[in-house]
Amino acid sequence: MLSRIMAHAEPAFASVTAEDASVAYFAAMEAFGATYLQTRLYRRPSATLTSSSHWAAGGFITRLAPANWPGSPAFDYVCFECNPLLGAIRESRTRYRFSDFAPRDSSTFGAYWEALSEAGINDALCATSYGADGTIASLHLGFDERDFTAEESFAIQMTGLVITERLMSLTTPPPADTIRLTARERDTLALVAEGKTDWEISVILGIAEATVRFHVDNARRKLGAVNRAQAVARLVNQRLI
Repeated sequence: MLSRIMAHAEPAFASVTAEDASVAYFAAMEAFGATYLQTRLYRRPSATLTSSSHWAAGGFITRLAPANWPGSPAFDYVCFECNPLLGAIRESRTRYRFSDFAPRDSSTFGAYWEALSEAGINDALCATSYGADGTIASLHLGFDERDFTAEESFAIQMTGLVITERLMSLTTPPPADTIRLTARERDTLALVAEGKTDWEISVILGIAEATVRFHVDNARRKLGAVNRAQAVARLVNQRLI
């Protein structure tokens, strides 16, 4: 599933501008029912993280939504009054859904989901990358009435995470030194990319689970990633797996 969706989104990876990458990714994801896209590249606010300070950070690259939604009362509500997705930034989440932070069965978020429904968003799969000096690249991909399996969600979010890494690489210089991973570090991350657990990787490679975690964590630190999902995305973005 992951390799199929990665191939489907290849034009987005090959784009030379952040806007082109965003538009190409949305075009690829429309085949899976995508109805909404927003991409941003901004710096984490130095002030207290609130709906307003998060919006004021700017950095909007592309928003593909119904023409009358931006600026509407519903849009203003989710952007300025009720933005539960700030929790994802506080926790440095790289992959999440809107519903992870706004449970659909909670009366607290009834108005939130009603507002999103005006943009044809029943839920969204999201990816966020964290770079140097507080740089954040985010991608929100909305869907209308689509219930994904865990495998499908993982694959779409991982492609989204590769795109957010691409967005940062299009606007920041590459690292001066080539990142060098050992063969075992690459192998373990490649299997993480396929959704394998540490135990499954240990069986495949014939090593202990603790050794798997050692190699994955080493690779993550070398790549400057906050977690293994972002490490995989950075490796894919560099065409190393």
